[in-house]
Amino acid sequence: MELAAEKQGAAQPMKRRAARLKHFRMYKWLYIFLMPGLLYLLVFKYVPMFGIVIAFKDFSLVKGIWDSAWIGFENFTYLFQSRDFYKVTSNSLILSFYQIAFGFPAPIILAVMLNEVRSLLFKRLSQTILYLPHFISWVVLAGMIINFLSPSTGPVNHIIKSMGYDPIAFLLKPEYFRTILVSAEVWKGVGWGTIIYLAAMTGIDPSLYEAAKIDGASRLQQVRHITLPGIASTVIVLLILQLGNILDNGFEQVYLLYNPLTYDVADVFETYTYRIGLIDGRLSFAAAVGLFKAFVGFVLILAANRIARLFGKQIW
Repeated sequence: MELAAEKQGAAQPMKRRAARLKHFRMYKWLYIFLMPGLLYLLVFKYVPMFGIVIAFKDFSLVKGIWDSAWIGFENFTYLFQSRDFYKVTSNSLILSFYQIAFGFPAPIILAVMLNEVRSLLFKRLSQTILYLPHFISWVVLAGMIINFLSPSTGPVNHIIKSMGYDPIAFLLKPEYFRTILVSAEVWKGVGWGTIIYLAAMTGIDPSLYEAAKIDGASRLQQVRHITLPGIASTVIVLLILQLGNILDNGFEQVYLLYNPLTYDVADVFETYTYRIGLIDGRLSFAAAVGLFKAFVGFVLILAANRIARLFGKQIW
């Protein structure tokens, strides 16, 4: 009996190995197509992580990463004691809050509206027009914004002057910067975001709508009790991803639109890291700022995921 049990135990690993080999042969092309993506992540995402060691060193380009002197947490101590740190953190959080408050619900509302459109031609035409701005680069879009809001030649100020008011230099006034930036980001990304939610809506069982119509439910009630719960899991996943990037406000859009007059409300971690890292040459301090931002994003992802598990679809 003991000998048979030992033979059976020894045979189990061989069976598992054979099953894995069979599984790999069956799906070998899927694994082959997966390899380029894995190599990309390995080379450009994981290998560069070794560079974060310079956040704990007095990095010198001449000495290199490993020969530079260790300074421990001095960069982080200086960061937390710096007045710029609290200004940059505040700006990043405020801009992220505006983007979530206005930018996150916008594609959901737009997708629900398009889903209720019965004309297939109008729906496709609207989708095409709405997601075209996604393909406009921020360099081009920033140029458009500067031209539209120009105090001398911009059409917006032409309208203001025709109403008897003085032209406004919108991009030079701190009180207008956040509104302009967030509005541009919403306009650029709202159409593209609707694609995800419209795709999620296609997975809702049409019989639910038919049953709701028989019960006398209005279109608004169908949206409230069928459409929104049907895409709740997609909304939660995208919200978790956005919360994890709450300190990521983007570099291009801010850098192309801000100026020294709007630094107090526009300077975020990306532009701050760029100035102190590449312009001032303080690479170790810039690495410390980036590491801090990544740590905060990691903690927020875990917290958002925990909250999503606790509440689930009950948010609706």
